[in-house]
Amino acid sequence: MQKILLFTLGLLLLWSCTPPDADPLQKIIKNHDSLQEIATNPKHKVQILYTQIDRDSNNVPSFKTFTHQLNSTHYFYPASTVKLPTALLTLEHLKELDIPGLDRNTTFLSGAATPPQTAVTFDTSKADSLPTIAHYIKKILLVSDNDAYNRLFEFLGQGYINEKLKAKGFEKTRIIHRLSVGGFDTLGNRLSNPVQFLNGDEVVYELKERYSNAYPTDWGLANQTQGKAYMNSDGEIVEEPFHFHYKNYMSLQDLHDIVQTLMFPAEMPSTQRFNISESDYSLVRKYMSMLPRETEEPAYPDLVDWDDYVKFLLYGSAKNEIPAHIKIFNKVGDAYGYLTDAAYIIDTKNKVEFLLAATIHVNANETFNDGVYEYDEIGFPFLGDLGKAIYEYELERPRQHEPNFDSLLQQIN
Repeated sequence: MQKILLFTLGLLLLWSCTPPDADPLQKIIKNHDSLQEIATNPKHKVQILYTQIDRDSNNVPSFKTFTHQLNSTHYFYPASTVKLPTALLTLEHLKELDIPGLDRNTTFLSGAATPPQTAVTFDTSKADSLPTIAHYIKKILLVSDNDAYNRLFEFLGQGYINEKLKAKGFEKTRIIHRLSVGGFDTLGNRLSNPVQFLNGDEVVYELKERYSNAYPTDWGLANQTQGKAYMNSDGEIVEEPFHFHYKNYMSLQDLHDIVQTLMFPAEMPSTQRFNISESDYSLVRKYMSMLPRETEEPAYPDLVDWDDYVKFLLYGSAKNEIPAHIKIFNKVGDAYGYLTDAAYIIDTKNKVEFLLAATIHVNANETFNDGVYEYDEIGFPFLGDLGKAIYEYELERPRQHEPNFDSLLQQIN
């Protein structure tokens, strides 16, 4: 009896010492009915990672992460989020090549060898019409341009991308195909276009068509067969489940960690970092946080009033105006009813910062590729409300030391 009493007293003492916000993410979800209803509904396959950031007196950050239904072996389609690691690896590869005259601003021409490959010899979104790695990355981060990603994917090759990511510890990621371009089967996506880099008329570096032998496994991923039907390339509905076995994948954990590594490389394991220059870091961070109305090259006249075009967390996608003191460094993806966003969000006026990543699935008719998804009704509002709820929590969360954003702001301005 005495042992039971002591054990009970010990549990009561432990409970009394446990901070009331030991898991603030669950508290936030439970305190918002709209979040609770969707986040706990199995059909929406919601996963969330929320990382609190605290600074010491020297502005050095420390991190504490909370999760909701995180499962790196449960498949979801990552869509355009795969463009971020591909862009970072492209910059890393240029640095590794270490060829005089070859950098992100060198003219970059894509050739075509095996159909349905296509060539690119000019870029009308650029003043001088000369395609470059830097300009492709800018378009990827500003508006999630698909062709820009495809050209980087073709330059690196499927094998290189996946081997590099695995070496960095991002082992629940496979990037194995182009985006939004028809005609490429599994073999076609293993073939990489020939490419040339030019300084004027001088060929600085070139590659012939290459074949990638490497093919990442599925790691026993569950849920790679989904739904009841899909629309085929002829516009016909096929009454069979849709297969994602040969589609890209990136776990939410890997995506979150890539954003964290990009924004806080000094605090991450050296093996996990991207081997890029400070100038490269500045380029990526600048365009991750830039709004479409803030650039003239390329110009996006249809997006001048759409600040949250690719800023799902905190704002959704309802053409909100984002105030100047809010900066969102993020990468989104949306396809097949999946919406995903991973972001580092700062408020320079109120001295708030946090990392947030989330994914949700909205496909009520369980038919894939038909374009009928509840993005506007459920998906965007959920991600926007989630970001707002965590931001409001962060506004009230006590901090011993305020973050200093001066160095980051100098990079992106």
